[in-house]
Amino acid sequence: MDLQAVFIISGLAVGFIVGLTGVGGGSLMTPILLQFGIPPTAAVGTDLLYAAITKGGGIYVHNKRRNIDWRVTWLLAAGSLPATVATLLVLKFGNFDTETLNSVIKTGLGITLILTALAIVGKQKLLDFAHRNDVWVARMNPRQQAIATIVTGLILGAVVTITSIGAGAIGTVALFLLYPLLPTVRLIGTEIAHAVPLTLIAGLGHAGIGNVDWSLLGNLLIGSLPGIYVGSNLAHRVADHHLRPALAIMLLLIGGKMVL
Repeated sequence: MDLQAVFIISGLAVGFIVGLTGVGGGSLMTPILLQFGIPPTAAVGTDLLYAAITKGGGIYVHNKRRNIDWRVTWLLAAGSLPATVATLLVLKFGNFDTETLNSVIKTGLGITLILTALAIVGKQKLLDFAHRNDVWVARMNPRQQAIATIVTGLILGAVVTITSIGAGAIGTVALFLLYPLLPTVRLIGTEIAHAVPLTLIAGLGHAGIGNVDWSLLGNLLIGSLPGIYVGSNLAHRVADHHLRPALAIMLLLIGGKMVL
């Protein structure tokens, strides 16, 4: 089997998992690309545009169903987009040699994968705690909540730009803690609405630096678009409590290997 077919199948598999579980895009695709010898810089840049295009249709669907809180989306973007631009400028003009940059990205990937796995495993417990105790709401007034959301966006912008991972699982968990009284589906729609411009700008920035493999991107999208469609339609038939632990264990193993 040639590499083109392998990448199409990889896109199909990851798209299916994302549609099925709602997480796993960058956290699965980037390590897969690394295993096939794609340099870390190119893997991150390509995966960012892959994520932006793949999740783009989600904005239309969620907005049509009124599942997006645009105020929260803009607050996140107010932090993430400037952080993304600043991080891209550091990557472009920081005079890092390729070996050092690849090493930093690979370590960052490993740490973010481990945090993502922990977020997936602990998501329900965090949700239960947040809904039982209005700790965050009680301690923060609207202004403080807005500032905390902007800071969350700032952190996500830097992390996602460097590693292509975190906008999904980590971003959603952060929103659950900050806005425990909002319906889950509305928070997920808001996270997707924020993730698309974030990954698009970060991906275009990486493309300007030369970190995007356009042929590879095309092959991944050929597989991912139908994969997401099928996975989304099967999501309600598969037990979530079986899928998420399996995904988390896989991410922990991959992340631990990268860090060590």
